Amino acid sequence: MSADPNCIFCKIVAGQIPALRVFEDDGTLAFLDIGPLAEGHMLVVPKEHYARVEDMPPDRMAALARHFPRFVRAVTRVTSAEGCNLLLNNERVAGQEVPHVHWHVIPRSAADGLGFRWKPTKYATGRGEVVQQLVKDALL
Repeated sequence: MSADPNCIFCKIVAGQIPALRVFEDDGTLAFLDIGPLAEGHMLVVPKEHYARVEDMPPDRMAALARHFPRFVRAVTRVTSAEGCNLLLNNERVAGQEVPHVHWHVIPRSAADGLGFRWKPTKYATGRGEVVQQLVKDALL
């Protein structure tokens, strides 16, 4: 897939917009977020433009994902973080502000105040099994 001339991440990849780059190879770019949730918060993007994760070919996803253990080790070591979130928002409704696939690597500590606002629910009796089968069928 080619670059999108209107995409801010494509412009960063092309060097048209400056970024604090921390890693780059043929297909992946990692750089510090300009609005970090914590010091060391970085973004990891494929160099090709894919708006949604389901648009990425599996081999490109695998090539990018192989870097995450190294990124997490580096960021947590540098920031003395107790943990780390790897976060991908897919589509605007899920919080994706830039329509270019990207992962957030966010160092975390117990006192950082970031938290999550998840509201867990439960499946009605039998509904979990119905959804399970629907997803299994969709994977074929």
